Amino acid sequence: MQNDAALARQQALVTTLASRLGAELVETHISWVLLAGENAYKIKKPVQLPFVDYAALQARRHFCEEELRLNRRLAPSLYLGVTRITGSHQAPVLDGSGPVLDYAVHMRRFAKGALFGEQLEAATLAGQDVDRLATLLADFHNGQPALGADHGFASAERRRFAALAALKGALPVASPAEQAQLQAWLETEAARLAPLWTLRQQGGRVRECHGDLHLDNVVSLDGGVAAFDGIEFDPALRCIDVLDDLAFAVMDFSARGRRDFAFRLLNGWLDRTGDHAALPALRFSVVYRALVRAQVAQLSGPGHEAAARRYLDTALAWTQPGQPRLFITHGLPGSGKTFESQRVLEQEGAIRLRSDVERKRLFGLGMLEDSRAKGLDLYQPETTARTYAQLFSLARLALQAGYPVILDAAFLHRAERAQALTVAGEAGVPLCIIDCDAPLAVLRERIEARRGDASEANLAVLEHLRLSAEPLAAEELGLVIDTARQPTHGTAWNTTFP
Repeated sequence: MQNDAALARQQALVTTLASRLGAELVETHISWVLLAGENAYKIKKPVQLPFVDYAALQARRHFCEEELRLNRRLAPSLYLGVTRITGSHQAPVLDGSGPVLDYAVHMRRFAKGALFGEQLEAATLAGQDVDRLATLLADFHNGQPALGADHGFASAERRRFAALAALKGALPVASPAEQAQLQAWLETEAARLAPLWTLRQQGGRVRECHGDLHLDNVVSLDGGVAAFDGIEFDPALRCIDVLDDLAFAVMDFSARGRRDFAFRLLNGWLDRTGDHAALPALRFSVVYRALVRAQVAQLSGPGHEAAARRYLDTALAWTQPGQPRLFITHGLPGSGKTFESQRVLEQEGAIRLRSDVERKRLFGLGMLEDSRAKGLDLYQPETTARTYAQLFSLARLALQAGYPVILDAAFLHRAERAQALTVAGEAGVPLCIIDCDAPLAVLRERIEARRGDASEANLAVLEHLRLSAEPLAAEELGLVIDTARQPTHGTAWNTTFP
């Protein structure tokens, strides 16, 4: 039960401290934030709610220390320490003498307009910013130790319960028909995904994550990206499958009208984690996160109705089946395959599988590691055959999960293209070819200038592939799409498929 007298007393303390610091006071439902010059001080309210208990002073100290520990992982330069509020209620000071009246998380204040949510609204967020976020989160998720299944976190039953609880919280926003539709979908998907969730829990994909990765908790900072305000008050909300963590940001991009950025982020993360096995569970994770935000917006009171409705609409949209199809690129190194496939993946909402990345993964290398420095030659015929086999295996998984798939590889030989056609036929989806070409001089120039890319094709590889390439046959030319056309966001290519 909340102690109103204690809350009023601490409110007066914080108001007085803000005045003495000349700080701007910002209030949330569980904290106060003082913005003072280049500093910010986050003070937890002495509240006792169903999901958090900050009533005792020592509890607030503990959770300030936890917030510092957890958030320094993704925003080390933002979180400076835990500050004591001392002095008296009439004249509080920071880290002075006398008894401790309360504690605050001391943070570095960032510039107004630096949040990803603000930049989206101002149309200033760039694709490179999304790529930086993908790298940050992939490295973070890869680096966290796995939690054993004995912890009980992120079990199949807990995930089902959490999603249904989020739906219950969002019910005031939904019509009876929408409520019924979402509940039936969640129940059906939870039953279908239970074996996969259990397998991922046992396989170490449950880790201590951020837990609240919406775009107002992501900030451009020091030429890079940081994520802050992760959940410290309940380990069950942050000890989750890494997919659920990533899906929060994917969902928020989608809800804010940038499905292209959602899939750019997803693909950047997949390139670095290789966690394509998570794809069958992605829709459920996105729907769950959308319902969480719909609930939060609904509880925020007047003025947040549109946001609550937007998140509910996002949840409903992601319950709908996808329109899978298979794209393959065709072209020599330097011909622009990755550039064109990036554009298509953002327009189609597709999963892209890059031969340059998967080839290295077969040898335990990261996408930007130098294989030649390790004495490896990854362009031998047997390695190429293994790489294509891996691409086709992952393509089958992603197609079965309901996503368009792009295989970003050279596909210079008819046998390789015939295999792709077989995969498409087995999945019952159309095959499209993204044909890329450029003059030989341009190819050479691009390869020599290439830096910081997964591809390691050099001029010798280019020459070998150029001489061994088999041109598209007449029947294959009928599958080529015109990438010069740029369909409206969210629409499908208007290609007529045979």
